[in-house]
Amino acid sequence: MAVSFLALLSWSFGWIYTTCWSLSFYPQPILNFRRTSTSGCTIDFPTVNILGFVAYFISNAAFLYSPQIRKEYAIRHHGLEPTVKFNDLAFAAHAVVLSALLLTQFIPSLWGFKKRSRRDPGARPSRPIMGVFFGSIVGVAVVAVIVAARHDEDVKTGWAWIDVIYAVSYVKLFITLVKYTPQVITNYNNKSTVGWSIEGILFDFVGGILSVLQLGIDSYLQGDWAGITGNPVKLALGNISVFFDVIFIIQHYFIYTKHGKTLEEDGEVDPLLGERDGRIE
Repeated sequence: MAVSFLALLSWSFGWIYTTCWSLSFYPQPILNFRRTSTSGCTIDFPTVNILGFVAYFISNAAFLYSPQIRKEYAIRHHGLEPTVKFNDLAFAAHAVVLSALLLTQFIPSLWGFKKRSRRDPGARPSRPIMGVFFGSIVGVAVVAVIVAARHDEDVKTGWAWIDVIYAVSYVKLFITLVKYTPQVITNYNNKSTVGWSIEGILFDFVGGILSVLQLGIDSYLQGDWAGITGNPVKLALGNISVFFDVIFIIQHYFIYTKHGKTLEEDGEVDPLLGERDGRIE
Protein backbone atom coordinates (compact mmCIF):
# COMPACT_ATOMS: atom_id res chain seq x y z
CA MET A 1 0.00 0.00 0.00
CA ALA A 2 2.78 2.42 0.97
CA VAL A 3 4.68 1.63 -2.22
CA SER A 4 1.58 2.23 -4.34
CA PHE A 5 0.99 5.56 -2.60
CA LEU A 6 4.59 6.68 -3.15
CA ALA A 7 4.41 5.64 -6.80
CA LEU A 8 1.24 7.70 -7.20
CA LEU A 9 2.87 10.60 -5.34
CA SER A 10 5.90 10.44 -7.64
CA TRP A 11 3.65 10.45 -10.71
CA SER A 12 1.66 13.40 -9.32
CA PHE A 13 4.76 15.39 -8.38
CA GLY A 14 6.23 14.67 -11.81
CA TRP A 15 3.32 16.08 -13.76
CA ILE A 16 2.72 18.96 -11.35
CA TYR A 17 6.35 20.04 -11.60
CA THR A 18 6.20 19.61 -15.37
CA THR A 19 3.12 21.84 -15.46
CA CYS A 20 4.67 24.46 -13.17
CA TRP A 21 7.96 24.56 -15.04
CA SER A 22 6.10 24.67 -18.35
CA LEU A 23 3.88 27.53 -17.15
CA SER A 24 6.98 29.41 -15.97
CA PHE A 25 7.92 30.02 -19.61
CA TYR A 26 4.78 31.99 -20.46
CA PRO A 27 4.76 35.09 -18.19
CA GLN A 28 7.98 36.56 -19.65
CA PRO A 29 7.03 36.55 -23.36
CA ILE A 30 3.50 37.68 -22.41
CA LEU A 31 4.96 40.56 -20.38
CA ASN A 32 7.26 41.51 -23.27
CA PHE A 33 4.30 41.42 -25.66
CA ARG A 34 2.16 43.63 -23.42
CA ARG A 35 4.99 46.13 -23.02
CA THR A 36 6.04 45.81 -26.70
CA SER A 37 9.58 45.74 -25.39
CA THR A 38 12.22 43.37 -24.03
CA SER A 39 13.85 46.07 -21.89
CA GLY A 40 14.62 44.81 -18.42
CA CYS A 41 15.14 41.28 -19.77
CA THR A 42 18.55 40.15 -21.05
CA ILE A 43 19.03 38.23 -24.28
CA ASP A 44 21.67 36.13 -22.53
CA PHE A 45 18.96 34.15 -20.76
CA PRO A 46 17.09 32.74 -23.80
CA THR A 47 20.32 32.40 -25.79
CA VAL A 48 21.84 29.80 -23.50
CA ASN A 49 18.49 28.51 -22.28
CA ILE A 50 17.58 27.09 -25.67
CA LEU A 51 20.92 25.25 -25.91
CA GLY A 52 20.49 23.93 -22.39
CA PHE A 53 17.06 22.52 -23.04
CA VAL A 54 18.06 21.00 -26.38
CA ALA A 55 20.79 19.20 -24.43
CA TYR A 56 18.29 18.22 -21.74
CA PHE A 57 15.89 16.86 -24.35
CA ILE A 58 18.61 14.80 -26.04
CA SER A 59 19.86 13.30 -22.78
CA ASN A 60 16.35 12.47 -21.54
CA ALA A 61 15.42 10.89 -24.87
CA ALA A 62 18.56 8.76 -24.77
CA PHE A 63 17.95 7.55 -21.21
CA LEU A 64 14.33 6.76 -22.02
CA TYR A 65 14.54 5.16 -25.45
CA SER A 66 18.12 4.18 -26.35
CA PRO A 67 18.70 0.45 -25.65
CA GLN A 68 22.47 1.02 -25.69
CA ILE A 69 22.41 3.86 -23.18
CA ARG A 70 19.94 2.09 -20.89
CA LYS A 71 22.10 -1.05 -20.97
CA GLU A 72 25.24 0.91 -20.08
CA TYR A 73 23.38 2.73 -17.32
CA ALA A 74 22.29 -0.59 -15.80
CA ILE A 75 25.87 -1.87 -15.88
CA ARG A 76 27.08 1.15 -13.94
CA HIS A 77 24.17 1.37 -11.50
CA HIS A 78 23.56 -2.12 -10.12
CA GLY A 79 21.16 -3.19 -12.87
CA LEU A 80 18.71 -0.35 -12.24
CA GLU A 81 16.81 1.64 -14.85
CA PRO A 82 17.36 5.39 -15.30
CA THR A 83 15.09 7.55 -13.12
CA VAL A 84 14.23 9.74 -16.11
CA LYS A 85 10.47 9.92 -16.68
CA PHE A 86 8.39 10.77 -19.75
CA ASN A 87 7.30 14.00 -18.07
CA ASP A 88 10.99 15.04 -18.05
CA LEU A 89 11.12 14.60 -21.82
CA ALA A 90 7.80 16.38 -22.34
CA PHE A 91 8.98 19.32 -20.26
CA ALA A 92 12.27 19.55 -22.16
CA ALA A 93 10.50 19.57 -25.55
CA HIS A 94 8.11 22.28 -24.42
CA ALA A 95 10.98 24.32 -22.97
CA VAL A 96 12.88 24.27 -26.27
CA VAL A 97 9.88 25.71 -28.12
CA LEU A 98 9.17 28.44 -25.56
CA SER A 99 12.85 29.39 -25.23
CA ALA A 100 13.01 29.80 -29.00
CA LEU A 101 9.87 31.94 -28.90
CA LEU A 102 11.36 34.21 -26.23
CA LEU A 103 14.58 34.53 -28.21
CA THR A 104 12.68 35.72 -31.29
CA GLN A 105 11.26 38.60 -29.24
CA PHE A 106 14.72 40.16 -29.27
CA ILE A 107 14.23 40.68 -33.01
CA PRO A 108 11.94 43.75 -32.73
CA SER A 109 10.83 43.70 -36.37
CA LEU A 110 9.21 40.27 -35.92
CA TRP A 111 6.96 41.46 -33.11
CA GLY A 112 6.64 45.18 -33.72
CA PHE A 113 8.52 45.88 -30.49
CA LYS A 114 10.40 49.04 -29.64
CA LYS A 115 13.93 48.78 -30.93
CA ARG A 116 16.56 48.69 -28.21
CA SER A 117 19.88 50.45 -28.54
CA ARG A 118 22.75 48.07 -29.25
CA ARG A 119 24.51 49.69 -26.30
CA ASP A 120 21.61 48.86 -24.00
CA PRO A 121 22.82 46.28 -21.45
CA GLY A 122 21.25 42.93 -22.25
CA ALA A 123 20.29 43.80 -25.82
CA ARG A 124 23.06 41.63 -27.28
CA PRO A 125 24.56 38.34 -26.08
CA SER A 126 27.56 38.96 -23.84
CA ARG A 127 30.95 37.47 -24.62
CA PRO A 128 30.96 35.22 -21.54
CA ILE A 129 27.59 33.76 -22.51
CA MET A 130 28.69 33.17 -26.09
CA GLY A 131 31.80 31.51 -24.69
CA VAL A 132 29.57 29.20 -22.66
CA PHE A 133 27.41 28.50 -25.73
CA PHE A 134 30.19 27.47 -28.09
CA GLY A 135 32.42 26.03 -25.38
CA SER A 136 29.66 23.61 -24.40
CA ILE A 137 29.34 22.35 -27.96
CA VAL A 138 33.10 21.89 -28.27
CA GLY A 139 33.21 20.05 -24.95
CA VAL A 140 30.61 17.50 -26.04
CA ALA A 141 32.39 17.04 -29.37
CA VAL A 142 35.67 16.30 -27.58
CA VAL A 143 34.03 13.66 -25.38
CA ALA A 144 32.37 12.09 -28.44
CA VAL A 145 35.74 11.82 -30.21
CA ILE A 146 37.33 10.20 -27.14
CA VAL A 147 34.51 7.67 -26.81
CA ALA A 148 34.59 6.88 -30.53
CA ALA A 149 38.28 6.06 -30.20
CA ARG A 150 37.99 4.08 -26.94
CA HIS A 151 34.43 2.73 -26.81
CA ASP A 152 35.67 -0.87 -26.66
CA GLU A 153 36.77 -0.36 -23.05
CA ASP A 154 34.91 -1.87 -20.11
CA VAL A 155 31.64 0.03 -19.75
CA LYS A 156 31.80 0.09 -15.97
CA THR A 157 35.29 1.54 -15.63
CA GLY A 158 36.19 2.92 -19.05
CA TRP A 159 34.76 5.21 -21.70
CA ALA A 160 31.34 4.37 -23.16
CA TRP A 161 28.63 6.06 -25.19
CA ILE A 162 26.74 6.86 -22.01
CA ASP A 163 29.57 9.29 -21.24
CA VAL A 164 28.63 11.31 -24.32
CA ILE A 165 25.07 11.51 -23.03
CA TYR A 166 26.35 12.53 -19.61
CA ALA A 167 28.45 15.23 -21.30
CA VAL A 168 25.33 16.47 -23.09
CA SER A 169 23.40 16.48 -19.82
CA TYR A 170 26.22 18.37 -18.09
CA VAL A 171 25.77 21.11 -20.69
CA LYS A 172 22.32 21.69 -19.24
CA LEU A 173 23.73 21.57 -15.73
CA PHE A 174 26.44 24.13 -16.47
CA ILE A 175 24.05 26.43 -18.32
CA THR A 176 21.64 26.32 -15.38
CA LEU A 177 24.53 27.47 -13.18
CA VAL A 178 25.24 30.55 -15.30
CA LYS A 179 22.06 31.51 -17.18
CA TYR A 180 20.41 33.44 -14.35
CA THR A 181 23.48 35.48 -13.40
CA PRO A 182 23.18 38.17 -16.13
CA GLN A 183 19.56 38.83 -15.10
CA VAL A 184 20.47 39.06 -11.41
CA ILE A 185 23.14 41.62 -12.32
CA THR A 186 20.74 43.53 -14.60
CA ASN A 187 18.16 43.76 -11.81
CA TYR A 188 20.88 45.00 -9.46
CA ASN A 189 22.11 47.64 -11.93
CA ASN A 190 18.56 48.82 -12.67
CA LYS A 191 17.64 48.73 -8.98
CA SER A 192 14.40 47.21 -10.26
CA THR A 193 12.88 43.93 -11.42
CA VAL A 194 10.52 45.62 -13.86
CA GLY A 195 10.67 43.83 -17.20
CA TRP A 196 11.49 40.51 -15.51
CA SER A 197 8.42 38.42 -14.76
CA ILE A 198 8.15 37.33 -11.12
CA GLU A 199 5.20 35.06 -11.96
CA GLY A 200 7.49 32.88 -14.04
CA ILE A 201 9.92 32.69 -11.13
CA LEU A 202 7.20 31.56 -8.72
CA PHE A 203 6.15 28.76 -11.07
CA ASP A 204 9.81 27.81 -11.46
CA PHE A 205 10.29 27.74 -7.68
CA VAL A 206 7.43 25.29 -7.10
CA GLY A 207 8.50 23.15 -10.03
CA GLY A 208 12.07 22.94 -8.77
CA ILE A 209 11.03 21.69 -5.35
CA LEU A 210 8.67 19.05 -6.75
CA SER A 211 11.26 17.88 -9.28
CA VAL A 212 13.75 17.10 -6.53
CA LEU A 213 11.07 15.42 -4.42
CA GLN A 214 10.07 13.17 -7.32
CA LEU A 215 13.68 12.14 -7.85
CA GLY A 216 14.05 11.31 -4.17
CA ILE A 217 10.86 9.24 -4.12
CA ASP A 218 11.86 7.31 -7.24
CA SER A 219 15.27 6.49 -5.76
CA TYR A 220 13.63 5.36 -2.52
CA LEU A 221 11.27 3.09 -4.43
CA GLN A 222 14.25 1.53 -6.20
CA GLY A 223 15.88 0.93 -2.83
CA ASP A 224 19.10 2.54 -4.06
CA TRP A 225 20.15 6.19 -3.97
CA ALA A 226 22.11 5.58 -7.16
CA GLY A 227 18.94 6.82 -8.82
CA ILE A 228 19.96 10.28 -7.65
CA THR A 229 23.67 10.04 -8.42
CA GLY A 230 22.80 8.52 -11.79
CA ASN A 231 20.63 11.51 -12.65
CA PRO A 232 22.73 14.43 -11.35
CA VAL A 233 21.32 16.89 -13.85
CA LYS A 234 17.74 16.60 -12.64
CA LEU A 235 18.94 16.91 -9.03
CA ALA A 236 21.08 19.96 -9.74
CA LEU A 237 18.51 21.49 -12.10
CA GLY A 238 15.93 21.59 -9.34
CA ASN A 239 18.26 22.80 -6.59
CA ILE A 240 20.03 25.47 -8.64
CA SER A 241 16.74 26.79 -10.02
CA VAL A 242 15.33 27.10 -6.50
CA PHE A 243 18.50 28.90 -5.35
CA PHE A 244 18.25 31.57 -8.04
CA ASP A 245 14.48 31.77 -7.70
CA VAL A 246 14.98 32.73 -4.06
CA ILE A 247 17.38 35.49 -5.16
CA PHE A 248 14.83 36.86 -7.63
CA ILE A 249 12.05 36.66 -5.04
CA ILE A 250 14.18 38.60 -2.56
CA GLN A 251 15.04 41.19 -5.20
CA HIS A 252 11.41 41.64 -6.22
CA TYR A 253 9.57 41.52 -2.91
CA PHE A 254 12.15 42.84 -0.45
CA ILE A 255 14.93 44.87 -2.09
CA TYR A 256 13.39 46.66 -5.09
CA THR A 257 9.74 46.35 -4.12
CA LYS A 258 8.87 50.07 -4.02
CA HIS A 259 10.50 51.03 -7.31
CA GLY A 260 9.32 47.94 -9.17
CA LYS A 261 5.76 48.12 -7.87
CA THR A 262 5.38 51.80 -8.72
CA LEU A 263 6.55 51.33 -12.28
CA GLU A 264 4.27 48.36 -12.84
CA GLU A 265 1.24 50.12 -11.41
CA ASP A 266 1.91 53.21 -13.52
CA GLY A 267 2.16 51.07 -16.66
CA GLU A 268 5.79 52.03 -17.23
CA VAL A 269 7.02 50.40 -20.43
CA ASP A 270 10.71 51.32 -20.38
CA PRO A 271 12.14 50.68 -16.92
CA LEU A 272 15.70 51.10 -18.12
CA LEU A 273 15.27 54.87 -18.31
CA GLY A 274 17.48 56.17 -15.55
CA GLU A 275 16.74 58.89 -13.04
CA ARG A 276 19.40 61.19 -11.62
CA ASP A 277 18.85 64.33 -9.61
CA GLY A 278 15.18 64.27 -10.51
CA ARG A 279 15.90 64.21 -14.24
CA ILE A 280 14.88 61.38 -16.54
CA GLU A 281 17.71 60.52 -18.89
